[in-house]
Amino acid sequence: MKRTLSVLFGLWLFVSAQAQAEEYHLAIARQPVNITGQTVDKITINGTIPGPTLRFNEGEEAIIHVTNHMKEDTSVHWHGLILPGGMDGVPGMNGFPGIRPGETFTYRFKLKQAGTYWYHAHSMGQEQDGHYGSMIITPKGKDPVQADRDYIVLLSDFTDEKSGKIMSNLKMSSEYYQYARRTIGDFFEDANERGFGKAWEDAKMWGEMRMMPTDLSDVSGYTFLVNGKTPEQNWTGLFKPGERVRLRFINASAMSIYDVRIPGLTMQVVQADGQNVEPVTVDEFRFGVAETYDVIVTPKEDKPYTIAAEPIDRTGFALGTLAPREGMRGEIPAQRPRALLTMADMGMDHDGMSHDMPMDHNMTGTDHAAMGHDMSSMDDIPGMESGWAKAGTPPEDKALSYADLRYLGSQKDTRAPEREILVTLGGNMERYIWTINGKKFADSGPINLKYGERVRLKFVNETMMAHPMHLHGMFVQLENGQPAEKLPNKHTVIVPPGQSYSVLLTADQPGEWAFHCHLLFHMMSGMMNKVVVAQLDPAAMPPKKKASPHQGHSMPKVEMDHSQMDHTKHQPAAEGAHHAH
Repeated sequence: MKRTLSVLFGLWLFVSAQAQAEEYHLAIARQPVNITGQTVDKITINGTIPGPTLRFNEGEEAIIHVTNHMKEDTSVHWHGLILPGGMDGVPGMNGFPGIRPGETFTYRFKLKQAGTYWYHAHSMGQEQDGHYGSMIITPKGKDPVQADRDYIVLLSDFTDEKSGKIMSNLKMSSEYYQYARRTIGDFFEDANERGFGKAWEDAKMWGEMRMMPTDLSDVSGYTFLVNGKTPEQNWTGLFKPGERVRLRFINASAMSIYDVRIPGLTMQVVQADGQNVEPVTVDEFRFGVAETYDVIVTPKEDKPYTIAAEPIDRTGFALGTLAPREGMRGEIPAQRPRALLTMADMGMDHDGMSHDMPMDHNMTGTDHAAMGHDMSSMDDIPGMESGWAKAGTPPEDKALSYADLRYLGSQKDTRAPEREILVTLGGNMERYIWTINGKKFADSGPINLKYGERVRLKFVNETMMAHPMHLHGMFVQLENGQPAEKLPNKHTVIVPPGQSYSVLLTADQPGEWAFHCHLLFHMMSGMMNKVVVAQLDPAAMPPKKKASPHQGHSMPKVEMDHSQMDHTKHQPAAEGAHHAH
């Protein structure tokens, strides 16, 4: 009897312990760090860059005490998590004031999901200065992804400059960091390949627009890190030949989009933005800021393999190694050529888009009528393939496309959207201002949604830069050509330059939610809005209906409805506490 009671008591203690969340204490401080050989003041979390990995179990309560040891306000946003608005960590929204100097704020919320996520500051440029870390949530039941090894591969872009200095430099000149400019030698190469006349017209066109075909990234000069380590420090994950190795890739960079590959290994993508997808085998993937991808690799040979993440402006590598033993290093792949933007990256060959030139690069005086807006003639114009899309992928290799992603299981809400909301991405490079629907955050009104409604967000990118767009508080579903029940969830969506892309959203989380480009200095310069989901009785939510398997991409066209969009000017609360100026 005593033995039975002892066993039952032990079982009760075990179950109780499982139900209780582990509490974390995070100390945010500015400290001297030396990553590049020069000691500079950066932001650390518990003394490190990146901050510690937080590990939880799905269904338990997360309790995270954050103490601000700096002389400025701070905050922590839990990127991709479904949680109450007051815990989302955006100063000025949902009544959250930010964390004042010397104060401790306790985040407390139930974990409603599993997967790979991350956290970062949502206060000014602190994310660039080192304020970020990873979060892993283990699923309740059996994980559909089985692996022998499990590693986080967190990518970030480090600079000795302070974020405020970078912002000042960009305000002074949007081309401040554009070191890779076209030269007279490049012109003569074009002339030899295409003829002098065509090369001259192309160069003249770019000059009239005061733009550069090399302008792929606003900020250069970074040192690219893997889990806080430089390429020379060589972060290493160990394996035994034949093992299944799970790599949880997180792009925690401020401004850098990467092309990721592991020469000699294929990757099986099993999760996107923390959400399980049907496995798809690829050789490489393009990795937007704030996205996450979980992949499985199975190295069979007793040798090191190089994890190579190359920024799209081709200014270096983030490098790591998978190896059977410590101290080994794989071969570093050759740098791929830097792509050049083309007229296609201005939307000049996409049906349905305005054929006016984008408004973000000060094109006063440009003769749009002379730019060849007749779409039927676009195929005859040299360079009408998107430069952005040219990753240098070998013809025999497979690069991941959003169209490849299929939700694992079946989506619960497959309703067609009730209305469409246009989200136009633009800006003014002369003043380095980035906008949504023609307005920077400080001048915009919120996008209002009814609780439970199904809407389409149609992104139209009128700029020549890609924008990873992130909506807080809810997942969107990509309209990627898959059936309605298979549309994948994403919390961050890359909208390529000069293109449009649409996603579906069920507004099922009441609150005020930030909606912004996740390129840090684009957000700080105004590319941000607020989405407000009205609090209603859940019983008022329309019933979720199943759709036919063919409904996913060919959903009926819905007239754009501005009735729920308040564009009256307002001053957001505590504006100085968050990114947007």
